[in-house]
Amino acid sequence: MADNEAEGGAATEVAEAAPSKKGKLKLIIAAAGFFVIISAGIGGWMMMTRGPGDEKKAEAVATKPPSYVDVPEIMVNLVSLPGERVQYLKIKVVLEVKEDKQIEAIKPSMPRVSDIFQTYMRELRAGDLNGSAGLFRLKEELTRRVNAAVAPQQVSAVLFKEIVIQ
Repeated sequence: MADNEAEGGAATEVAEAAPSKKGKLKLIIAAAGFFVIISAGIGGWMMMTRGPGDEKKAEAVATKPPSYVDVPEIMVNLVSLPGERVQYLKIKVVLEVKEDKQIEAIKPSMPRVSDIFQTYMRELRAGDLNGSAGLFRLKEELTRRVNAAVAPQQVSAVLFKEIVIQ
């Protein structure tokens, strides 16, 4: 009888082990299925929210390179204190515009642009142009002034080709 009890106890342990392995396998399959369904839902939502016109707009924007207008070279003396040596600023600038047709509209205003640039740069000191922050401020100020001079046309940016402080 003791042998029967021992065999019955072993059979109970085997019976308990088999259902727990099946339960874990079902849990793993259910989790994987849930993950696949959620992934498919997110992918479908992303495909539906992106319209057919978005790709065409991105291509149209990428195909239009900006156009550039050269400004004549400018050389001015910088403001200095009495007794200091005179320093000069020589600068070559290019104006960036969005379309080619703006170039023809801006060219008649180039004397005014040169005048505005020279008037502004003659007020500068060498210390105003120190470092990248000084050049960034100069670029922003020149952009603001050129947009005022060529209005209603719009210049995207003023780009430096050459800057020399002597």
